[in-house]
Amino acid sequence: MNTDKNPIEKDAFLKSILYLFRETFEGSPDSGSVYLDRGVGIFNTLEKLSADEVSREFGSTTIAAQTEHAKFFLDRFLEFMTGGIEKVNWDDSWLIETVNETEWNHLRDAVRKSYENALRTFAEIEDWNKDALGEAIAIVAHTAYHLGAIRQMMKLVTNAETSTTAVSTVVN
Repeated sequence: MNTDKNPIEKDAFLKSILYLFRETFEGSPDSGSVYLDRGVGIFNTLEKLSADEVSREFGSTTIAAQTEHAKFFLDRFLEFMTGGIEKVNWDDSWLIETVNETEWNHLRDAVRKSYENALRTFAEIEDWNKDALGEAIAIVAHTAYHLGAIRQMMKLVTNAETSTTAVSTVVN
């Protein structure tokens, strides 16, 4: 049985969870990283990729699908944190598989808006009960997982382009 009668204060928890959340999306700050290499985050990772690259399928998924799923997850969990109880069809989070440049720009913008909404939502929560704590931690963990999946797929895209260029050079 836990005999610690000093629960974590809201400001301390919020500071810690926001540090991890910002690192996941914005990349590691200059002052130090908790878990990412410098220059790595969802935003700068997605900025480097074209619609063609994110629409390539690797292992039955695409970077576009991973991105949409992570955004969908973030949006739904923010709804849960603010009292939403509507049943979610998680299959809907995987509907986007390929995108054109306009759709890709829109999806990246939507990810940024979801992130900004999360920052506001976290700041507005007064009662960090066990459900809100768990949901916030799940948001950080799940979006960090998808950042890792996207970055691994990005390596495959880059390697595929290098291999194609090398083969084209040899063939021509």
